[in-house]
Amino acid sequence: MAMPLDDRSDLPDEDLLAAFAGGDAGAARVLTLRLTPRVMAHAYRLLGNRAEAEEVAQEAMMRLWRQAPDWRAGEAKVSSWLYRVTANLCIDRRRRARGGMLALDAVPEPPDPRPGPAERLQARARAEALQAALDGLPERQRQAVVLRHIEGLANPEIAGIMGASVEAVESLTTRGRRALAAALGLRKEELGYVDEG
Repeated sequence: MAMPLDDRSDLPDEDLLAAFAGGDAGAARVLTLRLTPRVMAHAYRLLGNRAEAEEVAQEAMMRLWRQAPDWRAGEAKVSSWLYRVTANLCIDRRRRARGGMLALDAVPEPPDPRPGPAERLQARARAEALQAALDGLPERQRQAVVLRHIEGLANPEIAGIMGASVEAVESLTTRGRRALAAALGLRKEELGYVDEG
């Protein structure tokens, strides 16, 4: 007997995946609602293109569902496995794209009804500047910076996702942050980051 949706929202990802593998479609709904937005956001940050990020998110979730019957609890966290699969799918797409770079004007900005037009334009300029700066980083630096500073993961988890040592992750994020600061620091005034005081 399947539990009501609300009763499963506190279950760990691994338990939900095991329940899905056992035929519980409701567990898949809970896990999909929990993980898809994170996968989509991660893919968008790595690709800079919402449509491609949606395709990657769908493919990553499909791979998770196919993996469910063979999942071995305790070997990896579901979210870590999913971040790694998403990153690999993004890397494959970037390699197939023209030199791995996407035009910034091809990146649609998600609509936000709350701010006014000026705030929306400024937010868009900031997002495009960040994405351009991220696109300028080497692949592994970009992945480490996105996982650490945008996704908020800890260095040991990032190391597991990237197949690197914690020290290598620290080095990648440090170099990536410096490069981002240099790229964005020159545009502070243009992006509305003027010191007050």
